Amino acid sequence: MATIHFITGGQRSGKSRHAQEMALALSSNPVYLATSRVWDEGHRERILRHQRDRGPEWTNIEEEKELSKHDLTGRVVLIDCVTLWLTNFFFDLKSDVDQSLKLAKEEFDRLITQDATLIIVSNEIGLGGHPTNEIQMKFTDLQGWMNQYIAQKADHVTLMVSGIPMKVK
Repeated sequence: MATIHFITGGQRSGKSRHAQEMALALSSNPVYLATSRVWDEGHRERILRHQRDRGPEWTNIEEEKELSKHDLTGRVVLIDCVTLWLTNFFFDLKSDVDQSLKLAKEEFDRLITQDATLIIVSNEIGLGGHPTNEIQMKFTDLQGWMNQYIAQKADHVTLMVSGIPMKVK
């Protein structure tokens, strides 16, 4: 079974920076498992810039949904991020929250059977203002329920507030 470090917080709270520092402290060659779908050419350039910024010590894997199909045994793996990962399910399933949550939970459960150290980054999008439309409200619910699911299974949970890691669990 995986050891799970779950890092959550608001936008620009320092989640990814903290997760990268943790991964590098635990391994000289960590895996960066990026979940973002390439939406357009500008986004592709942003992804390539982020890969270059991370440096050669990182093994980069791009995976939109099937995280468990990669053999991560014995590795320290930073998964960034749950929000983008869930967006891929939500978009492909035409905003069906129940089906998206079911498939994401099943995939997560397959992933954590691997003997790896997982550092999982996610957004607390429910901390902001109230969603302004039905799609935003549905996705906020999906994100919140998946965050609860991951946090429940995590060995360690950190809430990032203004760049400061706060131990929750």
